[in-house]
Amino acid sequence: MDTNNQVLEAMKTAGEPVNAGKVVELTGLDRKEVDKAMQALKKTGDIVSPKRCYWQPK
Repeated sequence: MDTNNQVLEAMKTAGEPVNAGKVVELTGLDRKEVDKAMQALKKTGDIVSPKRCYWQPK
């Protein structure tokens, strides 16, 4: 499973909007990898932000 999918699955599992720090906790991935994956997911529209610095799957 690639990093983007791991981040997306972690967000779905959380069941609530999460920040990058929480995704790092849930996945065990490096913060830089999570940030890069979140940027890619934002560009494709797979995640949306209901409030500042928190993200959830679309």
